[in-house]
Amino acid sequence: MHIAMGSIPDDTLAAFIARAAEDPAVAGLVLSGSQVHEGMPTGHSDYDLHVILRDRHASELAGLDRFRSAHLDLVVIELAEFRVRGMPGRPDHFARYSYVHAEVLLDRLDGTIARILDEKRTLGADEALDAAAGWLDAYVNQTYRSLKSYRDGRPDLGHLDAAETVPHALEVLFALHRRVRPYNKYLRWELERQPLGDARWSADRLLPALRRVLGDGDPSTQRVLFAGIEEAARDAGHGGVLDSWGTDLDLLRHS
Repeated sequence: MHIAMGSIPDDTLAAFIARAAEDPAVAGLVLSGSQVHEGMPTGHSDYDLHVILRDRHASELAGLDRFRSAHLDLVVIELAEFRVRGMPGRPDHFARYSYVHAEVLLDRLDGTIARILDEKRTLGADEALDAAAGWLDAYVNQTYRSLKSYRDGRPDLGHLDAAETVPHALEVLFALHRRVRPYNKYLRWELERQPLGDARWSADRLLPALRRVLGDGDPSTQRVLFAGIEEAARDAGHGGVLDSWGTDLDLLRHS
């Protein structure tokens, strides 16, 4: 199928929406990406659009899944697939954050598209508990490995392990607040607009700490970060995960 390209992305999007709205197989249209994050679009930004098709309804638009251009980036999926995309245990779990601030442009199913989106925007209570516990254990494990290497005179290897603690730490912090970890591009945006509730996790304090860990694995910075995460995790009821590490935690608390 040919996509009419306008002179600017806005024109291309408008033309495509008009074409999709004529297709009875289209159940909904959902906009995501930088365009739904205020202040984030640049002159290089395209439109990320999800086209949701009715289940088992033929549409020529199906062939446009993963279409990409300077103006438009498409995901074309059936409703059943849209329901589960980005959810736990899925190979496409990485897509979850793309729905957190997504906007419904078309919903022909009496609000069904919007309801599915709302389920994706935040972590469910049980989901958040499981996610926080799992990522916390992974974070402690990786931090322990890093600091053990520093202790044993292998700083280059300790640095590599330290770098791997950063995504785990972010997963924990956001899961503790029942939030989906943002893509790195939007981390400052999220922290500034929806703070995590503790000054230690403000953008101006957390981001420099993470950059220091990534930069050289500084053990003292790792220990300060761990102290804050340990306190937050215990306050949220995850003391059991931490206590399962026994005296190994001493290395994370003291040099």
